[in-house]
Amino acid sequence: MLTINRKTDYAARILLHLAMQPPGTTVTVQEAAQARLVPYPLARRLFSLLANAGFLKTHRGKGGGFSLARSPAEISLLEVVEAVEGPVALNRCTVEPQECPLVSDCPVHEEWVKARDVLRDYLGRVSFQQLAERAIQPRNHPDPRGGAQ
Repeated sequence: MLTINRKTDYAARILLHLAMQPPGTTVTVQEAAQARLVPYPLARRLFSLLANAGFLKTHRGKGGGFSLARSPAEISLLEVVEAVEGPVALNRCTVEPQECPLVSDCPVHEEWVKARDVLRDYLGRVSFQQLAERAIQPRNHPDPRGGAQ
Protein backbone atom coordinates (compact mmCIF):
# COMPACT_ATOMS: atom_id res chain seq x y z
CA MET A 1 0.00 0.00 0.00
CA LEU A 2 1.26 3.46 -0.88
CA THR A 3 0.68 5.89 1.93
CA ILE A 4 1.93 9.15 3.35
CA ASN A 5 3.22 8.99 6.90
CA ARG A 6 1.39 10.31 9.93
CA LYS A 7 3.74 13.27 10.28
CA THR A 8 2.78 14.49 6.81
CA ASP A 9 -0.94 14.14 7.54
CA TYR A 10 -0.52 16.06 10.79
CA ALA A 11 1.58 18.77 9.11
CA ALA A 12 -1.20 19.25 6.55
CA ARG A 13 -3.78 19.47 9.36
CA ILE A 14 -1.71 22.13 11.12
CA LEU A 15 -1.33 24.22 7.97
CA LEU A 16 -5.03 23.82 7.22
CA HIS A 17 -5.85 25.13 10.69
CA LEU A 18 -3.71 28.21 10.11
CA ALA A 19 -5.11 28.69 6.59
CA MET A 20 -8.62 28.75 8.04
CA GLN A 21 -7.79 31.70 10.32
CA PRO A 22 -8.06 35.36 9.28
CA PRO A 23 -4.80 36.59 7.69
CA GLY A 24 -2.10 37.40 10.23
CA THR A 25 -3.70 35.36 13.01
CA THR A 26 -1.23 33.87 15.48
CA VAL A 27 -2.00 30.45 16.95
CA THR A 28 -0.23 28.42 19.60
CA VAL A 29 0.98 24.87 19.16
CA GLN A 30 -1.46 23.74 21.82
CA GLU A 31 -4.43 25.43 20.12
CA ALA A 32 -3.69 23.88 16.73
CA ALA A 33 -2.87 20.48 18.23
CA GLN A 34 -6.20 20.37 20.05
CA ALA A 35 -8.22 21.69 17.12
CA ARG A 36 -6.69 19.24 14.60
CA LEU A 37 -6.24 16.22 16.91
CA VAL A 38 -2.45 16.17 16.68
CA PRO A 39 -0.51 14.82 19.68
CA TYR A 40 1.12 17.82 21.35
CA PRO A 41 4.74 16.54 21.37
CA LEU A 42 4.54 15.76 17.66
CA ALA A 43 2.81 19.10 16.96
CA ARG A 44 5.74 20.92 18.60
CA ARG A 45 8.22 19.15 16.32
CA LEU A 46 6.04 19.77 13.26
CA PHE A 47 5.67 23.48 14.00
CA SER A 48 9.45 23.68 14.15
CA LEU A 49 9.81 21.74 10.89
CA LEU A 50 7.18 23.89 9.15
CA ALA A 51 8.84 27.09 10.38
CA ASN A 52 12.27 25.91 9.21
CA ALA A 53 10.76 25.00 5.81
CA GLY A 54 9.45 28.57 5.46
CA PHE A 55 5.73 27.90 5.88
CA LEU A 56 5.39 29.52 9.32
CA LYS A 57 6.61 32.64 11.10
CA THR A 58 7.40 32.54 14.81
CA HIS A 59 6.07 35.24 17.15
CA ARG A 60 7.74 35.34 20.56
CA GLY A 61 6.56 36.83 23.81
CA LYS A 62 3.12 37.38 25.29
CA GLY A 63 0.47 36.46 22.73
CA GLY A 64 3.13 34.67 20.71
CA GLY A 65 2.77 31.64 18.56
CA PHE A 66 2.89 30.97 14.85
CA SER A 67 1.32 32.43 11.74
CA LEU A 68 1.58 31.59 8.07
CA ALA A 69 4.70 33.00 6.42
CA ARG A 70 2.99 32.99 3.01
CA SER A 71 -0.53 33.25 1.74
CA PRO A 72 -2.38 29.90 1.88
CA ALA A 73 -2.97 30.32 -1.87
CA GLU A 74 0.80 30.09 -2.34
CA ILE A 75 1.30 26.88 -0.33
CA SER A 76 0.62 23.63 -2.15
CA LEU A 77 -0.03 20.23 -0.71
CA LEU A 78 2.96 18.99 -2.74
CA GLU A 79 5.29 21.41 -0.96
CA VAL A 80 4.17 20.14 2.42
CA VAL A 81 4.48 16.48 1.43
CA GLU A 82 7.99 17.07 0.10
CA ALA A 83 9.02 19.16 3.13
CA VAL A 84 8.09 16.33 5.49
CA GLU A 85 8.74 13.21 3.40
CA GLY A 86 11.17 14.24 0.70
CA PRO A 87 10.57 13.76 -3.03
CA VAL A 88 7.36 12.05 -4.13
CA ALA A 89 8.26 8.64 -5.50
CA LEU A 90 6.31 5.53 -6.37
CA ASN A 91 9.50 3.52 -6.72
CA ARG A 92 13.07 4.21 -5.69
CA CYS A 93 14.13 4.22 -9.35
CA THR A 94 12.08 7.38 -9.97
CA VAL A 95 14.27 9.30 -7.54
CA GLU A 96 17.58 7.48 -7.97
CA PRO A 97 17.56 5.99 -11.48
CA GLN A 98 21.33 5.49 -11.36
CA GLU A 99 20.79 2.84 -8.67
CA CYS A 100 18.97 0.51 -11.06
CA PRO A 101 21.02 -1.31 -13.70
CA LEU A 102 17.87 -2.00 -15.75
CA VAL A 103 16.50 1.55 -15.88
CA SER A 104 17.52 2.27 -19.49
CA ASP A 105 15.69 -0.81 -20.81
CA CYS A 106 12.80 -0.90 -18.35
CA PRO A 107 9.35 0.09 -19.60
CA VAL A 108 8.00 -0.19 -16.03
CA HIS A 109 10.36 2.61 -14.94
CA GLU A 110 8.83 4.90 -17.57
CA GLU A 111 5.34 4.22 -16.18
CA TRP A 112 6.44 4.83 -12.58
CA VAL A 113 7.86 8.19 -13.67
CA LYS A 114 4.65 9.13 -15.53
CA ALA A 115 2.49 8.17 -12.54
CA ARG A 116 4.75 10.11 -10.17
CA ASP A 117 4.55 13.16 -12.42
CA VAL A 118 0.73 12.99 -12.49
CA LEU A 119 0.61 12.80 -8.69
CA ARG A 120 3.13 15.66 -8.27
CA ASP A 121 1.18 17.81 -10.74
CA TYR A 122 -2.10 17.15 -8.93
CA LEU A 123 -0.71 17.82 -5.44
CA GLY A 124 1.04 20.92 -6.75
CA ARG A 125 -2.30 22.36 -7.85
CA VAL A 126 -3.98 21.87 -4.46
CA SER A 127 -3.47 25.00 -2.36
CA PHE A 128 -4.19 25.44 1.31
CA GLN A 129 -6.49 28.31 0.34
CA GLN A 130 -8.65 25.83 -1.59
CA LEU A 131 -8.57 23.37 1.29
CA ALA A 132 -9.48 26.06 3.83
CA GLU A 133 -12.38 27.28 1.72
CA ARG A 134 -13.73 23.73 1.45
CA ALA A 135 -13.30 23.16 5.18
CA ILE A 136 -15.12 26.39 6.09
CA GLN A 137 -18.06 25.94 3.68
CA PRO A 138 -21.12 24.43 5.32
CA ARG A 139 -21.53 20.87 4.21
CA ASN A 140 -24.78 19.75 2.69
CA HIS A 141 -25.44 16.71 4.87
CA PRO A 142 -28.19 14.39 3.66
CA ASP A 143 -31.27 14.26 5.83
CA PRO A 144 -31.77 10.66 7.01
CA ARG A 145 -35.45 11.01 5.98
CA GLY A 146 -34.39 11.92 2.42
CA GLY A 147 -33.37 15.21 0.85
CA ALA A 148 -30.79 17.68 2.07
CA GLN A 149 -30.87 19.65 5.30
